[in-house]
Amino acid sequence: MAWDEWEQIKAGEGEGHVGMRLNHVPSDPGTGGPSAVTGGLQSSKKAWTTAAEGVGSLRPTLGTALTKLENGQTGIGSTAGCLSAAAHKDVYDSWKKYAESVSERCGALQGVLDQVGRDVLTTDEGVQAEMDRLNHTYADTDAVGGQAKGR
Repeated sequence: MAWDEWEQIKAGEGEGHVGMRLNHVPSDPGTGGPSAVTGGLQSSKKAWTTAAEGVGSLRPTLGTALTKLENGQTGIGSTAGCLSAAAHKDVYDSWKKYAESVSERCGALQGVLDQVGRDVLTTDEGVQAEMDRLNHTYADTDAVGGQAKGR
């Protein structure tokens, strides 16, 4: 900040008012209407809540799929000595773990979206940090056999 600007601020404070202006935001947002401050971007609690409900609605469907998957395993018995039964159990365990993780991820994402809806003024950086945390917590594993190169 230039010295002259600092002197102006101090002089204004002595008179009982201090003018403050953020970059690209009018000092009096009332003069340009709401779009003068937001650049036309609008957000609403309802939109965030609807998104949260949509993500949360996936969880019961995943629960139903897990129940059907589990019911399909009845009667398999011991996998000792039967390679196909052992392979079947490995696939089942893998998909069960994956579906449970997807359900947990949906619940966590629903929580973040609900929170953003409640606190509409949450900063973009705060929302991005929560999304990055979710991506790190629920990172997908590499595909079996590695990643395709150049395809």
